[in-house]
Amino acid sequence: RQLDIPPDRTAVMLQDTGNTSSASIPLALFAAADQGRLRDGDIVLLVGFGAGMTAASAVIEWRKP
Repeated sequence: RQLDIPPDRTAVMLQDTGNTSSASIPLALFAAADQGRLRDGDIVLLVGFGAGMTAASAVIEWRKP
């Protein structure tokens, strides 16, 4: 919410796949690309959470394969 990213611009996989741990980000990227939600040059924020108080994030520029 603090980043003001509209919900339709997010990919949350938890309701579809459950907690897939380290595979969560690749699964969300695949789903977004497969649904045509990623365009060449889009800036993408990747966020993952792990066991305990573990979290990581990265920002990438999406390039069409």
